[in-house]
Amino acid sequence: MSARRVAVITGGSRGVGAATARELARRGFDVGFTYRNKRARADEIAEDVIGAGGAALALQADITDAAALEAFAAAMRAWRPSVDALILNASGGLERDLVAADPEYPMRINRDAQLATLDALLPLLREGATVIHVTSHWAHLYGTVPQLPDYEPVARSKHAGEEALRARIDDLSQRDVRLLVVSGDLVEGTITAKLLERRSRGLHDARGRDSVTAEELARGIADATLDPSLVSGATVVVGGPLESVPRA
Repeated sequence: MSARRVAVITGGSRGVGAATARELARRGFDVGFTYRNKRARADEIAEDVIGAGGAALALQADITDAAALEAFAAAMRAWRPSVDALILNASGGLERDLVAADPEYPMRINRDAQLATLDALLPLLREGATVIHVTSHWAHLYGTVPQLPDYEPVARSKHAGEEALRARIDDLSQRDVRLLVVSGDLVEGTITAKLLERRSRGLHDARGRDSVTAEELARGIADATLDPSLVSGATVVVGGPLESVPRA
């Protein structure tokens, strides 16, 4: 059995999730992660984790599906007896087909599934473990800054997810588990940045200096995970400061 620490990442096969899997592996973690589809891509990330010295467990799981989430938690229990870090990275709401089929999908993935994932993995979280909610500046500041129409349902539901998770801080503290929020500025190459470029090119250009890469946000997530000085409920900002987000 590995003596390395263990991290679980939702949505770990691409983007920020994949970069975080690689970064945590380099910092001494074995990594279990979910992916929605594209097994070949998930296998590549698992190989990267192994190449960085860690063990990897890649499991296909739609975290909005209770049965799939239960199966993922069972697989994690069989793989490792305890978890040191749970990175709630998976999100959605811009998938036209999913939203067309279920207009409430953004809230189901960005709020309800986050709580369900926490509850499913909570028995595995050891004392001193860290839960990280990954969000965007626009979602973190929802209600105080203008939103792009396409992104508004995502920002609203991610903000609701953050608030719902924060409501669990006292319960988590009783287990000696802390919740941290990592808010990232525009991540290069993501759909949000592309929306800004398409809808409001001047705004995107003005904030280009504050955009971050997936790897930079992953380093911020890893730094927060390993920083014992951060108290439960703290918000870690990666990229431009929150004050730089344009107000109305």
